Amino acid sequence: MLAFLSQPWPWYVAGPLIGLFPAALLLIGNRLFGVSSTLRHGCAAVLPRDLAWFRYDWRREGGWNLVFVFGILVGGAIAAVLLRNPDPVAIAASTRADLVALGVREFSGLVPGDLFRWSALLTLRGWALLVFGGFLVGFGTAYAGGCTSGHGLSGIADLQLPSLIALVGFFAGGVLGTYVLLPFFLSL
Repeated sequence: MLAFLSQPWPWYVAGPLIGLFPAALLLIGNRLFGVSSTLRHGCAAVLPRDLAWFRYDWRREGGWNLVFVFGILVGGAIAAVLLRNPDPVAIAASTRADLVALGVREFSGLVPGDLFRWSALLTLRGWALLVFGGFLVGFGTAYAGGCTSGHGLSGIADLQLPSLIALVGFFAGGVLGTYVLLPFFLSL
């Protein structure tokens, strides 16, 4: 059973399961899927109520979301320990060549060690990627009113035009990040 779960599922199994998830959330209480609001709910749960932004009933509005994110973390840990796939990550030769041209040379793990090692994060390039990337993610989710998973799964499933517009913006930002920002930051 664990061997089956550790292999990539075919698109015709995984796709419908992902598609049924937002529909199930809508049926069990008109809940929208998304993780970007979890930080607000978590802060409202532990911080003093001095700020108006955190003065709301986080248990009613976001308690289920906090449990859901905890489940994501536990599920990730289970997948990393019990369902680990020993095969190397498949990277297209052209992508590997492009990354090598940008200075990324270590491809043995799940992510390039040149970028995702503690020693790499403690460099100017690492700090620039963390701070600027974190700013872009935070600003983008606040400006778009949600994250890619919330808009891409729940918003599109609910046929919301703002979610379609946000998704177009996410993809445009991804292209800009891949071809402009990433080469700039990797050259530092």
